[in-house]
Amino acid sequence: MNSRPSKDQYYLDIAKAVAERSPCIRRKFGAIIVRNDAIVSTGYNGPPRGGVNCFEIGCLKDEMDIPSWRGYDFCPAVHAEENSVVNAARHGTSVIGGVLYIYGIDSKTGKPTISHPCDRCKRVLINAGIKQVITMDENGNIVKYDVADWIKEDTDKYVHKLQEVREKKEQKDFKEV
Repeated sequence: MNSRPSKDQYYLDIAKAVAERSPCIRRKFGAIIVRNDAIVSTGYNGPPRGGVNCFEIGCLKDEMDIPSWRGYDFCPAVHAEENSVVNAARHGTSVIGGVLYIYGIDSKTGKPTISHPCDRCKRVLINAGIKQVITMDENGNIVKYDVADWIKEDTDKYVHKLQEVREKKEQKDFKEV
């Protein structure tokens, strides 16, 4: 019987350990970037270096009753994905062609939480040259994303929203006539 974890599980377990460093009182995320089967960078969600940690003073999003996946402007955190890319850059390490592994933990329950990158992080990963993101769903299944697919998704979403706003403006202008 082979109890050795797969490479994906191995790297996700390391991302989980990185997540434990997060000072977030809602959801902790850890990310690692792997190139040529070697970890080149890590990052977790937390405030900018020297910034205040929510566990020290409280969470504005909690006070405002904003769901975890919204209101990013009210959160001082840099996301784990962003920090892993920034940390690589700080040390002159390329992440082009790398794979990002991300793991999320619900801070209140300690259980895994879905860790699908937000639109802002997707854009950072696209521009950094990450080729794939591997994570787990809430049931513990490994999920893989091809970063190249996000370019079309992001463009389609933007064009759709632009058309929607223009149509609403036209309807408003028509009603005023």
